[in-house]
Amino acid sequence: MNAAIAPAPTLLTRPRIGFLGVGWIGRNRMEAMLATGGIEAAAIADALPGNGAEAALLAPDAVRLESLDALLEQPLDGMVIATPSALHAEQSIRALERGVPVFCQKPLGRTGAQVRAVIDAARAADRLLGVDLSYRGTAGMRALRDHVRAGQLGHVHAVDLIFHNAYGPDKPWFHDPALSGGGCMMDLGVHLVDLALWVLDFPEVERIEAALFAKGRPLEDRGRQVEDLGMATLHLADGRMVRIACSWNLHAGQDAVIAADFYGDRAGAAFRNIGGSFYDFRAELFRGTARETLSEPGDPWGGRMAAEWAEKLARSPRFDPGCEELAHVADIMDGIYAAATV
Repeated sequence: MNAAIAPAPTLLTRPRIGFLGVGWIGRNRMEAMLATGGIEAAAIADALPGNGAEAALLAPDAVRLESLDALLEQPLDGMVIATPSALHAEQSIRALERGVPVFCQKPLGRTGAQVRAVIDAARAADRLLGVDLSYRGTAGMRALRDHVRAGQLGHVHAVDLIFHNAYGPDKPWFHDPALSGGGCMMDLGVHLVDLALWVLDFPEVERIEAALFAKGRPLEDRGRQVEDLGMATLHLADGRMVRIACSWNLHAGQDAVIAADFYGDRAGAAFRNIGGSFYDFRAELFRGTARETLSEPGDPWGGRMAAEWAEKLARSPRFDPGCEELAHVADIMDGIYAAATV
């Protein structure tokens, strides 16, 4: 007897996407998706009328709504979520349980348990789940990862990642631990943890050391405070080491300091921002005192992860096991906060 053949997934040539939360970053991701020519912005939902009006300039035919409930009543093929962090997990699960694929801003959840609950919902619904870990989309980090994976650096034994934002976020909810789940480590450090694990192919982390500070003093009460400076060292099971540092409002001498340095026994590689920019980066390969450029500033990377999710959705709305990597990142974030409060 021949085994049953699973039906081929339906090709969604122009998925109808709903956008929940259309502040600056939500509109930016909408614009990136629309630029692919492969999606239709079917509906927009935001509690703030001004945000909805701005988004409607990009998608004048989209239905304008005010809530997730109203959005879920629309015939959608996917949903983009760009709301405050406290809402991400619950909103993602609700959409997935209705059979709607999700692309969510980071963090997907404030804890590993929340992230796993969303992944479980995506798996149960057999629906695509993506998270906007946007620095994976930069040309520089992709080139650097390719060189590491190809063995160009040899044995990579030490990694340093930094993200200092001289300003910090301007929205009050970022500073409320009940809404944000954490401060600069949750906001910026999650990118650094993800990049380190992603480049190194998600190695096992054996031990974590961490320290968190608020206004120049060790963080004492995570229920009332969020950190504005965080440092962590990840000791990998094979003896390698990853160091992470991030901050808000640090005296950095420029708008931002963003860097990822990978050191191997054959070569080194670096990804660094240019002139304090939040957007312009250069990646280089180092051999002794010589250097080779891997990417230059000018890369339009900001909405690349969103655009690629939209293209993937058009090919198939079904569950992608690759999203399970998100749970590993969340576990490390839990470990950093736990290590800093022991």
